[in-house]
Amino acid sequence: MPRHLRLRLGVATLTVWVLVGGAPQAAGAAAGSELDRTLRKLEQSYEGRIGAVGIDLATGRTVGYRAGERFPFNSSFKVFACAAVLHEARAGRPGLMDEVVRWTPADMAELTANSPETTEYTDTGMTPAQLCRAGITKSDGFAGNMLLKQIGGPRGLTAFFRAVGDRTSRLDRTEPTLTEWSPGEKRDTTTPEAAARTFAELTTGRTLHDADRARLVGWLKASLTGANRIRAGLPKNWTVGDKTGTGGASNHGTASDLAIVWTPGSTAPIVLSVFANRDRDGTPHDDKVFASTAAALAKALGRL
Repeated sequence: MPRHLRLRLGVATLTVWVLVGGAPQAAGAAAGSELDRTLRKLEQSYEGRIGAVGIDLATGRTVGYRAGERFPFNSSFKVFACAAVLHEARAGRPGLMDEVVRWTPADMAELTANSPETTEYTDTGMTPAQLCRAGITKSDGFAGNMLLKQIGGPRGLTAFFRAVGDRTSRLDRTEPTLTEWSPGEKRDTTTPEAAARTFAELTTGRTLHDADRARLVGWLKASLTGANRIRAGLPKNWTVGDKTGTGGASNHGTASDLAIVWTPGSTAPIVLSVFANRDRDGTPHDDKVFASTAAALAKALGRL
């Protein structure tokens, strides 16, 4: 990652912790036993593991379950990669978001099966802005890889995490190998709490310029992949922007969803982070678990 980006982000390092209520609360401490009971019961029926965190940005209250345990990013890394590219464009490479990125034959070798939009632009290339839209709204895998190339690859994204104060999240590989996960794997992982706090900073804090933050949130609101996850567990009149990730049945059914949520009449949004995996390999994830967990988090935060 470019030196100027590290230095510029150093100013914002503590923002994520200040934003959510001063010294970070231990996720789960304020949730009480009801959230724990609900998610333990859900885990038993799901035959898997659930990690979840909710942050109320109006009050700083944080609730969670298995908040500090590691789960794979899968495609949810793409929202953070887009944020890093937006910051790079603003801090040191003016015009980057509108430059056309063309792929080489070597790049094309990385074209993943889940690339619904980039496959339509193999002859013309795409701008980073277009890649961000495709990566977030359609979870386009090749778009994610091409965005990583703008910031120094997986190592560059990990440096971006450290610069915004996230000492937990890490990216080590690109699509599709970053989705390969089994219990105990640390590569390409985060925790529900780290993901939620960094996501909160990038969508509501000071790391990104106001215009870039609004652009990022706009892509999240336009996401087409999360209708049956966090969104499905919340009232229809709530406004939600989210980014999903899915590893597939062959990777213990790993899946995730990160969301920023506005409730009617509230002074600030809430951020929800939900991750899950199955106990047995070869078992697919179930979106209903994400909807139920989102509802439990919103209730624990006093929003339902």
